[in-house]
Amino acid sequence: MKKSRIVLVLTLLGTFAVFASEKRFGGFGFGQQNGNASQEVDRNGVPDWKVTSAFEDDVFTFVRIRYHSFSGWSRWRTDFPDSDLNFSFRLQQLTSLKVDPKGLVLDLTDEKLFDYPFIYLIEPGSLEFTDDEVKALRKYLANGGFMMVDDFWGEAEWENFAEQMKRVFPNRKPVELPIEHPIFHCVYDLKQKPQVPSIGVAQWGKSEGITWEREDAKVPHFRAIFDDKGRIMVMVCHNTDLGDGWEREGEDHWYFREFSEKKAYPMGINIVFYSMTH
Repeated sequence: MKKSRIVLVLTLLGTFAVFASEKRFGGFGFGQQNGNASQEVDRNGVPDWKVTSAFEDDVFTFVRIRYHSFSGWSRWRTDFPDSDLNFSFRLQQLTSLKVDPKGLVLDLTDEKLFDYPFIYLIEPGSLEFTDDEVKALRKYLANGGFMMVDDFWGEAEWENFAEQMKRVFPNRKPVELPIEHPIFHCVYDLKQKPQVPSIGVAQWGKSEGITWEREDAKVPHFRAIFDDKGRIMVMVCHNTDLGDGWEREGEDHWYFREFSEKKAYPMGINIVFYSMTH
């Protein structure tokens, strides 16, 4: 892992007020993938920036994992590329962390995986690892890698994900983190575990305060899988959709203020900070 080479100190530029205004993008702009690295994608208005050539290999890169899903459609692409681009921009804007503006898409079996200490896996409700992916992920995590899992709802999807992770670590179980855990307070001080619904659900349930997407998903869970030294290897965000809070931040002022600004970005930034410093 090149974790130790990345600048680890994240300095806040201010409070939530730094989110002066949400961006107006529109469109989804799915980029095409070729091989194991992402090609250029439509940034949909997300600001770009230059990485100092002398430190091209020392910036934080948001790496999205491509995987197989038995549901028959590519759920790994959910919210892509807008969520990845927006989140990378906000990391660059709100902290002193130097960030790659483009991000990357990789397979778990790609040899480049070990160049990146942080990976993101979304919508694992119908995830189905191959045997090679199981071995690769186990090796990656055991050697210092960190995986964030996001955007899946209800008990059926949880059971599928838990079953797949049991193949990776047969003797390790995800542990629910209490709100007192430092990951909820290390940069932004969160008072409760954030539940972020998709923008459609948020708008539909606005009048009644409904923020869950299924009846068996009313309570957000943040669970972790630890190694033998107590390091978090996997951070699992269940019954919440942080990625939609990143992707859809520019589409509805109320959604931005209530979910992107107060919940999705603060939790995401906390997770990155914690993963890079522990």
